Amino acid sequence: MPKTEADLFAFLAGLGIEVSTQRHPPLFTVADSQVLRGEIAGGHTKNLFLKDKKDNFFLVSVGEEAVVDLKQIHHLIGAAGRVSFGRPEMLMELLGVVPGAVTVFGLVNDTERRVKVVLDEELMSHAVVNAHPLTNEATTSIAATDLVKFVEATGHDAVILKVSA
Repeated sequence: MPKTEADLFAFLAGLGIEVSTQRHPPLFTVADSQVLRGEIAGGHTKNLFLKDKKDNFFLVSVGEEAVVDLKQIHHLIGAAGRVSFGRPEMLMELLGVVPGAVTVFGLVNDTERRVKVVLDEELMSHAVVNAHPLTNEATTSIAATDLVKFVEATGHDAVILKVSA
């Protein structure tokens, strides 16, 4: 069973990480979430769950306005050839979320560390980063430095690269 939002918050609290969370109707796209601008400060994420031809999985977290060249990103993230979007079944198996709720916080469910996470340099230039807490019915704000701490506490390397155009 994937971890719940409550499990995530307990994990963050155990790390001494303070977050704030705002509830809202389900948001499935960046366009949906942009109605909240002005209410929630900081960088807002767009997350890409990708796989390469050798079934290596990647979670690329960029700013909501970022443009990512999917035909070239494999060179940047160390994929074995071009990437495609991972199937919803693998998204649930590895990160414990459904399409529309993809989030860096899903790494709490990747206990076998099968997903390589890449955080875009521009996104991480914000003091605060916003992401769904395993559900698209809320947005959680976390300090960028604490996001790195969270990623590392899940056993993943917090790779920060310039992946957006």
